[in-house]
Amino acid sequence: MVRVTVPATSANMGSGYDSIGIALELYNVIDLEESDHIDISDKNGQFVPKDARNLIYQCAKRVYDECGKPLSGLKIVEDCAIPQTRGLGSSSACTVAGILGANALLGDPLDRQAVIDLAATIEGHPDNSTPAILGGFCVALLENGHVHQVRVPMHSAIDFIVFIPDFKLSTEKARAALPKTIAHHDAVYNLARAALLAGSLTTGQLENLDVATGDCLHQPYRFSLIENGEDVVRGAKELGALGAYISGAGPSIVAMVYKGDRDYLSRAQAMCAEKYPHWKAVQLRCDEVGATVKRI
Repeated sequence: MVRVTVPATSANMGSGYDSIGIALELYNVIDLEESDHIDISDKNGQFVPKDARNLIYQCAKRVYDECGKPLSGLKIVEDCAIPQTRGLGSSSACTVAGILGANALLGDPLDRQAVIDLAATIEGHPDNSTPAILGGFCVALLENGHVHQVRVPMHSAIDFIVFIPDFKLSTEKARAALPKTIAHHDAVYNLARAALLAGSLTTGQLENLDVATGDCLHQPYRFSLIENGEDVVRGAKELGALGAYISGAGPSIVAMVYKGDRDYLSRAQAMCAEKYPHWKAVQLRCDEVGATVKRI
């Protein structure tokens, strides 16, 4: 049996649509063991598909198929702390868990790059799957089945406060809200800010983050799907956040704050309790390790 631990991720990061993401210290822990049938359970009583429709199983089987190995079944035990359909990479975490778990059971025939490529090919969002595997702050793109990525050291002064609502937003619905085409000046707007975001997070020029998380490609179209989303972003900044953005496809909101601002979390929690009772604020630091696998 192997145990795979995969961190949550926050993709897009404002201007870095489908290209920039970060791993966060919130984890799905998945145990996998070969079996003669499919046996899937969840430790927390959450609903998960318990047959071949299960995403972890599907991704594990994909590895077996890619390697030309038969798979009669798997025993999978899920212990998932990453909330589903909240924009924190829950599906990426399951995808990565299935791939890494199957790879370990087969004796690691896939190297790290092959795992990264396969995860992004299945998931479709390398800015989620890549930091889930590598940890840290990553810039990534998928082209012709290959992920070109850079894991960038992030300045140590940054911390993350995540505002998580009690309602869900499916990625499919969030994608459907986007326009089919964009104006040239909107593309330039985001390109400049995505470059500024990466440079600022690595060099510590944190005064740029409010501007750098500006976006014309997805956030304006998704806020209408997120009750109080714009209010939470505005409130997070008024409390002293350096920048704030929709995490992934939403609905969660991530605020980047000074690590030395030790009272920010309590102020954020008080704001939610007073104004936005369907939201909660939690502190999630950057995960620097990424997904891990061990035999148990």
